[in-house]
Amino acid sequence: MAGFSWTRFMAVLKKEFIQTKRDVPSVIMAVVMPVVMLLLFGYAVNTDVDHIPMVVWDQSMTADSREVVQALRNSTYLDPDQYVQGYGEIEDAMNSAKARAALIIPPDYGKAIQGGDTATLQVFVDGADPTTARAALSAVQAVGTERAWQLQSERMNLQGLGGAIGRPIEVETRVWYNPEMKSTLFNIPALIGLILQNVIALLTAFSLVREKERGTMEQLVVTPIRPVELLLGKLVPFVGIGFVAFAVALLMAIFWFDVVPQGSWVLLILLSILFLVTILAIGLLISTIASTQIQAMQMTVLLVLPSILLSGFIFPRETMPLFLQALGGMIPLTYYITIMRGIFLKGVGLEYLWQDTLILLVFLVGILTLAMKKFKKNLD
Repeated sequence: MAGFSWTRFMAVLKKEFIQTKRDVPSVIMAVVMPVVMLLLFGYAVNTDVDHIPMVVWDQSMTADSREVVQALRNSTYLDPDQYVQGYGEIEDAMNSAKARAALIIPPDYGKAIQGGDTATLQVFVDGADPTTARAALSAVQAVGTERAWQLQSERMNLQGLGGAIGRPIEVETRVWYNPEMKSTLFNIPALIGLILQNVIALLTAFSLVREKERGTMEQLVVTPIRPVELLLGKLVPFVGIGFVAFAVALLMAIFWFDVVPQGSWVLLILLSILFLVTILAIGLLISTIASTQIQAMQMTVLLVLPSILLSGFIFPRETMPLFLQALGGMIPLTYYITIMRGIFLKGVGLEYLWQDTLILLVFLVGILTLAMKKFKKNLD
């Protein structure tokens, strides 16, 4: 066995340093990714839910009703800052996710409080997100209990009673969309989008890079094929693959997890195709930037992790700092998750989802245009 040669070792070491120096994207990712991931996890991973948007239908319009609203606001768990004038407006606010909870104060609330009777408050909670729903229910019950004890104490002191008297406030709660607050109903629709994004983006990102590594890109360059024709030709087959993957995931959700869409199937399929094409465009953009399959995989990972943290897949976006909410707004999955949960859980239509749909269209046009320009530049 030959002895260890420091000369040969140093030669190999020098070669590797030179190759590493030339592979600038990998070096940048190795340095930047830990910093970015730590910041994302540090700020985005927040299980504390507060400042839940709430609408109020105050039919009493008395000092007592305003005290209840202020007590909810002081808890910091709820933001009862939107006032409505009927159940129709409450339903609109809940369907559009402008509110996660609703407080209904009956007309006789102030009269019941002043007359020593039991006053009833009605609270609706959006159960589509079980974590937020539980936090809202806990906050409402806690505030209601505290306010009831305050009134009970005041009545006892006023009447000079030593024993307990009737409960001054009763809080009736009702959970919409997901009454049992099952996590599967909340997670499965979003999980379909996350899986489609990760699988399809990775497959598409490898498409052009594979041509580069095999040396067949040069053969395509000398043909009369235009860049747009080549990109679209590579895009269409993956649309079919993506739709098959979507169909499999949808069937699994329905027949295995018993999570059935409550809204329009046609709308679900059309908007899912829109999302698929958008993700395919992202994969093509990655493939035009990356030089190797390893670089393409690294760039795809940079897309995957922020999507899990910032899209609302696990953690409510309302609890994140504003700059992270803005970053999450730059991820197409954020809007697709809203679409999926809206159709699966709430059964809403395009009248509530048109904004998310429009943003996905803007993403698609912008990313596809950028990918074509980048690819044309590489060919030149």
